[in-house]
Amino acid sequence: MQRCVDRQIAGGCITPFTLVSALAITRPRPDRLLCGLQLGLGGLALQPFAWLQSLLWGRALSRLELPDDPVIVIGHWRSGTTYLHQLMSADPGAATARNVLTVAPQAALVLKPLIGRVLGPVMTATRPIDAVPWSACDPQEDEIGLARLTVDSHMAGVAFPQDYLRHFHRCTLSTTRHFQQQLLHFTRITWAHDGEGKRHLLIKNPAHSARVPLLLDLFPRARFVLMKREPADAVRSLTLVKQKLADLVGLQPAPDQYRQVEETAMAHRLLLEAFESARPMIPAGQLVEVEFDDLISSPLAAVERIYRELSIDGWNQARDAIKARAERARTYSPDKVMLEPQAERRLQELLPPADASTADQTY
Repeated sequence: MQRCVDRQIAGGCITPFTLVSALAITRPRPDRLLCGLQLGLGGLALQPFAWLQSLLWGRALSRLELPDDPVIVIGHWRSGTTYLHQLMSADPGAATARNVLTVAPQAALVLKPLIGRVLGPVMTATRPIDAVPWSACDPQEDEIGLARLTVDSHMAGVAFPQDYLRHFHRCTLSTTRHFQQQLLHFTRITWAHDGEGKRHLLIKNPAHSARVPLLLDLFPRARFVLMKREPADAVRSLTLVKQKLADLVGLQPAPDQYRQVEETAMAHRLLLEAFESARPMIPAGQLVEVEFDDLISSPLAAVERIYRELSIDGWNQARDAIKARAERARTYSPDKVMLEPQAERRLQELLPPADASTADQTY
């Protein structure tokens, strides 16, 4: 039963249109059809509420003005982006996507009081893909919510891991018009859902590292926080997470670790190359870079520097809440990250470390 709950939170409640579109692009393996059925049933059950939300909120959302200066946390997956998101979302003045929203954005506004009460008791204390503590109201990256609304998200490569690089090129290095429309729509839902009385909009999405031109077009004064980590450590950790995700929500089996390492290392290079090509577009004062080790060793100082360099208002009001969240993280005991010997050798060939690898404490 818990497995079904985890599956719904991680990737279920997909709108019928998204599920049908996904199946039209890539066929699932027959032995994963039950998983696909579980992922789709939640969205089918929620469809009447999605229609109701569209009826009640459609016009208001289309007219909703968003802040043009959101704070956007980017950087490759497993580089500390989740930990930073958790810290910065503790600021009472920050509006962000949370699990109660991303699990079913198509109905989250009309079911807002109900979703939190339902999710809280059924969620595990830690994420099923790692040992990171989470809760219904914890922050979540917007790509998880977008995956419910469009097949043109990075999560398509998670659902179809045998075709990961194909979907990475299609949905991360490139974007479709439908994705762009859904990104704006989802961001408006986020602001409507969590923005009342808040000072700024906070977004975390590693895939956005390759979407800087699009984001600047939507939000001209967007402020970026780039998380940086030793590439081999990030790729090693993500390889294992992708295998766990494939088992949980994949409609195809995961590739073996050797192939997974090769594809993940290539995607790492392409993602950061895309960011570097767009770096000159970011105006002065709208980008700060944070090293993973600095965030882990001195989280409060790292976040204070972000607030200062990006001119985010409200540090004095945010400091105590962020400090308390950092104290909670001290109890975090990371899963051991270890690849099969052949996969580890291939990783070292592709991404030899600049120095000794740090212990995996990745969020």
